[in-house]
Order: sequence, then C-alpha cells, then structure tokens
Amino acid sequence: ERQKADAARGVFAPDYILDTTMKMQAALRDQPAAQTVLVTSFVKKLSEAGLPPERAAQAEKIVAEKIFPAVDRQRTLVQALRAKAVHDAGCWRLPDGEAFYANAAEAATTTKLSGEEIHRIGLDQVAQISSRIDAILKGEGMSQGSVGERLVALNKRPDQLYPNTDPGREALLAQLNRDLDAMKAKLPQAFTTIPDTKLEIRAVPVEIQDGASNGYYNRAALDGSRPAIYFINLKDVGDWPKYGLGALTYHEGVPGHHLQISTAQTAGDIPMLRKIAFMSAYTEGWALYAEQLADELGGYATPLDRAGYLQSFLFRAARLVVDTGIHAKRWSREKATDYMVEKTGFARPRCQREVE
Repeated sequence: ERQKADAARGVFAPDYILDTTMKMQAALRDQPAAQTVLVTSFVKKLSEAGLPPERAAQAEKIVAEKIFPAVDRQRTLVQALRAKAVHDAGCWRLPDGEAFYANAAEAATTTKLSGEEIHRIGLDQVAQISSRIDAILKGEGMSQGSVGERLVALNKRPDQLYPNTDPGREALLAQLNRDLDAMKAKLPQAFTTIPDTKLEIRAVPVEIQDGASNGYYNRAALDGSRPAIYFINLKDVGDWPKYGLGALTYHEGVPGHHLQISTAQTAGDIPMLRKIAFMSAYTEGWALYAEQLADELGGYATPLDRAGYLQSFLFRAARLVVDTGIHAKRWSREKATDYMVEKTGFARPRCQREVE
C-alpha cells in the first residue's frame, strides 16, 4: 500500500533496482515452501533446540498460505512499476527531489553543505588520497598507469586473492577473525573501557547478497540474547583482495563500529536514546577514525596493507563524488560506476553494488 501511494506520486525505483528486486522475489517464491530458507532454517533450529519437528509443518503452511500470496502481490506491483520505470536514479527526478536531497544530506552530515560543495570535497579528497597511495605503490615497484589502474592490477595478483570457492570463503573469514583478535589485543594501548560484547563475522546470506551492500554491522541485542554481527558480501571473493581486508575489519569491528556501539549499549545510567541512536556523521566518522587509529596501533603490517587502508578512505571520498553525482549532477549508474572503478581500483561488480 505504501509503494502504491508513493508510485501514484511518481516515486519508485529505477529499472535496474526493480530488476534486482524481481530476481530476489523469484528466488524466494519459485520453489516449494518447504525448501525456502524460512522453513529450512526453522527446521534446523527446531532440531538444535530439541523441539517437536512437526512444528515445521506449521511453518511450511504459513509460508504457502500467507507469505507466498503476499510475495505474489508484491511481484505483481513491481512488474507493473517496471513497465513504467526509467533508468535515472537521482532524487532530482522525483517530486520536490532537490529539496529532498538537500534535507537528506543535512540529516546525514549535520551540515548545510550543498550537493555541489560535497562533490568538490570528494574530488579534492580523491586527489589527495590517490597521491599518498601512488607513493606506496611506487615504493612497491608499481609505477605504470594511473593509481586506479595499478590497484586493479594489484587486485588480480594471485598472491592477493582467496579462491572463489566455499573453502576460499572460509579461509577469508578465518583471516578476518585473526585480524579481529590481533586488534583486540592492541586495544588496551588506547582504551581503558573495552566492552566484552561478542562479535561474529558472517557472510551475507546468499538469499540477499545480490541486493546487499558490501559490508555492514548489526549491533547486538541490548539484553545480550544475540551477538553483534559483522557481515561481508562474499558473492565473489575476487571483490576482496587480501591487502584491503584489515581496514574493513577495523571499520566494522574494533576499534570501529563494534567498539563504539557496544560501549554505548553497555554504558551505565544514560538515556536509552543514547544507547540506540544512530547518527551517521558520528557513527561512520568514528569508524573512519578507527581505521586511522588502527594504523597508529600497528594494525597494517606491510606497505600494501597501508595502501589498502588508504584505498578504504579513497572509497569513501569517491562515494561523496558519486552520490552527489547521481542526485545533484544527474549522473547515470554507468557513469558513477565507471568513476568508482577508475578512481578506487575496486572490482566493477563491487562498485556497481555500492552505486546501486
């Protein structure tokens, strides 16, 4: 109903987002109810908890009689929207779109910077950070081509890649856990209060990886019943060369999101709002600072690891450019993706997911 109301005002997603949506809907719907992850995961949990297996039949019935018809209604609507969809994604094409984008930027940054001003900041940062990476790569004997081209070449080196297989994914996750444990051991050098909230590192579930971002953090339950989770999208392991993994773990884990958010959650007598509120400029600002702090704590063992850390900052600077490019300067998805690949050296699928 909400989507119908929005669509009546001309507010709905561009064609390629709707294509991904339909693909994900089909993945859920076009199989027997008993084989959906909704039921299979429940069957597994029943077994692990020693509960009666016949409850699985109730779950299957709910999926078949309630959820599948709801998904069918959604698919019908999305298919109708797809027939009318355009390729442009920017807020500028929506009713009051430019004012909406200005408000969104202010909410995220707590400033009144215009899209054009943020765009220029991004361009300046891309140039400055690229210069620092250039010096490192030259020190490693990589001097031919632009910084982005050299990073692309580095991303393809066999010594920097885990196999794009299930064992390769397991090896990558194991490396993330080793990096996390090593940084935990360094935290007392800089912090006196270190919460003991558990953090798990998991691959983004296969069912949602096509539409999910590349990495993100889910905070723990306030009552401790569920750990915090740091998710990484492993649809293609080639998106994650080894030299850049440390920076991601320090951003999502410690001393980044996990340390800051868990500290707030486990603080004593402070207002609940302080424990659960998300303010992008602070929370993401802290995580970027944490990547820098990790460098001060010796978290990047080699020059290439430091290049990966700077590439992470370069990635954020490029996002300033492409976000404002799409919404304020009327860039296409393709132009934004091309820019991100050219400047950051990240793989095209990873860049396109980020743009989308």
